[in-house]
Amino acid sequence: MTTILLIRHGMTAAVGRRITGWAPGVGLTDEGRRQVEVLGRELRDVSIDAVFASPLERAAMTAQAVAQPHQLEVITRDGLGEVRFGDWTGKTLDELAEDEVWKRWNTVRSLSRAPNGESFLETQRRMMDEINHARQQHPEGTVALVSHADAIRAALVYLLGMPLDLFARLRIDPASVSILRISDWNVEAVGINLGAEGIASRLS
Repeated sequence: MTTILLIRHGMTAAVGRRITGWAPGVGLTDEGRRQVEVLGRELRDVSIDAVFASPLERAAMTAQAVAQPHQLEVITRDGLGEVRFGDWTGKTLDELAEDEVWKRWNTVRSLSRAPNGESFLETQRRMMDEINHARQQHPEGTVALVSHADAIRAALVYLLGMPLDLFARLRIDPASVSILRISDWNVEAVGINLGAEGIASRLS
């Protein structure tokens, strides 16, 4: 059985305001850095075998805070990256509010695609590929996967047997951890959208 820690990156200035997607140069705010420092301390005494991360700066910074106490190298995996939002990249949520395609994207994810970007199903497929890769590499270990809110939601709805269009029922906060234990026969959700405090006790 592999324990998977799905970790969202810490707070950025764009969270809740703007679609950053794969745009470069989006780092953590002071609050985000504080969040991931706390997360790193809380996970220090947890036996973690590997840390994989999205290549985007905000995820790489978060992953480093998790990996450093364990003297692990962060392994970058494109499959853990944010949804490829295409033409929406860089736009504010206010700018998109009246866009009919955006409205459909947030209502019927199973049938929608970001313009010149990817579908949620494509995001889900690559996230599941990354989870399966982590399981193959560490079949009896604990692996941290540092990613992004929608990408994590895409994986969780699959593993929890939820319809894709109910993705928004899963809240995934900055620097949160969702814990899964996965075997060849079962998926156990230990916790979803957990704050840093108390995580170690969930993994004991």
